[in-house]
Formats: sequence, structure tokens, C-alpha cells
Amino acid sequence: MTLSSPHSSASHAANLELRMRDLLPAVRARAPQAKALRRLPDETIADLKAIGFFRALLPHRLGGMELPPAEFFRLQVMLGEACMSTAWAGGIIAVHPFQIALMDRRAQDEVFSADPDTLVSSAYAPVGRVTMAEGGFRLSGRWAWSSGSDHCSWALLGAIVPGEGYRTFLVPRSDYQVEDTWRSMGLEGTGSNDVVVQDAFVPDHRTHRQSDGFRLTNPGVTPESHPMYRIPWGQLFVRTVSCAAIGAAKAALDLYIRAVQGPASNDPTKLAADVDTQRRIAEAANCLDEVEVVMYRNLRQLLDQASAGQEVPMLDRIKFRYQASIVIEKCLSVVDSLFSVAGGRSVYSGSEIQQRFLDLHVARAHIANHPVPFARNFGNALLGGENQDFFV
Repeated sequence: MTLSSPHSSASHAANLELRMRDLLPAVRARAPQAKALRRLPDETIADLKAIGFFRALLPHRLGGMELPPAEFFRLQVMLGEACMSTAWAGGIIAVHPFQIALMDRRAQDEVFSADPDTLVSSAYAPVGRVTMAEGGFRLSGRWAWSSGSDHCSWALLGAIVPGEGYRTFLVPRSDYQVEDTWRSMGLEGTGSNDVVVQDAFVPDHRTHRQSDGFRLTNPGVTPESHPMYRIPWGQLFVRTVSCAAIGAAKAALDLYIRAVQGPASNDPTKLAADVDTQRRIAEAANCLDEVEVVMYRNLRQLLDQASAGQEVPMLDRIKFRYQASIVIEKCLSVVDSLFSVAGGRSVYSGSEIQQRFLDLHVARAHIANHPVPFARNFGNALLGGENQDFFV
């Protein structure tokens, strides 16, 4: 296989960014429809397929673009500015080709050889029940929060293999049911429904060991594979469930700025000349700049080291994991600060800034966005302790 050149990757990224910008007004206009449907509209899924978004991280040999991860997440931030539900569900679906590219090539071909735009959802909580079977495993269970699952024909599901540890199981739609359970106060359009499996057979080649993802011994990665597939898988997924918040917080800041620049209401804190208003805007803009700078720096470092054949130091892997987990906290500080002085109209149904407020608070409930255990692991590592997290 011939690896894509930096020039071709840059061309793909620039072209996809332009097409995404053209799509954003439609995504923004469909946000109320996504909320009402409690899933992404079919038209949005079709549009994201048409521009190639779901193929951004797919290997070239399967019809993908092999886009640098930093450029992929830049697109997710853009989507988040238009509709956080679309960025959340769409980004999570679009990151799965990266994990499947780490799996046995038989699994890759089963999913993508007929259609490179095949969509895959996930639910990684290790709640599945596993028993050994000849050539693989029997899997049963119910998994919550499978974002975008209505649109997908495969699912990646987490479970503990007795005597071994955590694996992800790749299951076709014929072997599971999607149950309509997603009734939430925010991120309504993500369609994060339950996936239910009853005694399905999963061959060994359609599983991914957490230990392979951690040690970078993934069976689908060969010397001919693009270097980005040597980036630890956990580093990409955890960014997917925090990155959409950056776009949503940017949108909230833009909404607030436009509001205070408009006609003054009876609330003096909405006046653009108000000192506290200016302070809140400055702090918000600076906070969002910080989280983006850190994210893109980390992603570039990961790709640079993978391309050079270097190992990412464990301390950096732990630090990057922690820094991904605090994105939601930082974006919440921005949106909460702005929403608290957004005026009386912000509390009515249909308020755009309120939607960002609610979306971010729901995103905070995801376990990957709870920074305490990742802070503890990072602090322990800085003090010379052993790593306790194998999804780094």
C-alpha cells in the first residue's frame, strides 16, 4: 500500500473543511428537527456521508481519507458550533473506522468493503456478559448511550472476557436491537438509545483487546499502515466526547456577544459597555482558545511521534487523557457564566443559548468527561506512581 503524502492529506482536509462550511447552515437549521426527532435527521446523515465526513479516519485501502486526527477534530468543532447533537453523534460514529482499522483485516473488510460509508455506533461500558465459544464468544447484554445507533448497521460493545480483561465486540445489526430510551434534557438529537444483544456469536477476529490498544499491538496495523494508526486508540475516542463541547461553547459566546450588542433590555448587565459583561466575554474567549490550543498541540504531537516511529511517553499519554477530560468542565464554566446573565428570554423554550447550556450539562454526565480519576492518575504519575488507566 502507498501511504498518502502530506500534500494529499492536506488537500483532503482543505476540501472537506470547505464542504463542511457549506453544510453548516443546513445543520443549524435542522437542529430543532433533531431535537424533536430525538435523533439526527436522515438528511443530515446523508449530507455528512456526501461530503466524506464518515470516511475521514478510514484507511485508504477501504475508500477512506486517512485525515490527520487534528483536522478531523477541527471538523467536529465546526459541527458543534452549528448543532452539538450533530457533532456529538456524528463525531462518535466517524471515529469508529479508526478503531476498526486496528482490528483484524477480516473485520475491516466485513464492515467496509462493500460500502466505505457504513456507519457504526458504540457503547463501551463493560456491561456485556461473555462466555467462551469455539472460534469466538457468546455475547449478551444491554448497553446505554449508543449515540446515533438508529442510523448504524454495526455496533462496538464493551465487555469483560473472564480471565482476560476488557474487549470491544463488533456486532452486526442483525444480532442486536435498538430500543428507544433516549429522553434527555439536552443532546436530544444524538439518539443515544440502548442496544440489546441476546446470545449473539462474535468471532474472535471481530473483537479488539484493550491490551492491544494500550500496547499498540493491534492486529490490523502493519508496516504499510498509515502512521496515525499507531496513535493509542483511547487518545482519539476521549477527544470525540469532549470536542463537540468546544463548538457549542463557541456558539454560546457568539450568541451572547450578538445579544449584548443588540438593543438594551431592562437588564443593565446586557449592555455592551458594562464592565462585567466585557470581563465575562474576555474570559470566555481566552478559555476556549486555551482548550483548542492544547487539543491541537497534543494531536499533532501524537501524529508526529507515530510518524517518526517513536513511542509516546506514558506520562504524556496520561496527561493528554486528563486534558481531554477537563474540556467539558472548562466549556461549562464559559457557558454557565454567560447563561447566568443572558437575560429573561434565555429561560424560554427554544432559546439557543439555553440549548447549549443543556447540551453541555448532559455531556458532562459521560464518564470520560468526569476528570477526577484522570486527575488522580496524572498526579500519581507525576509523583512517580504507576499508571492506573489502560485507555490512554
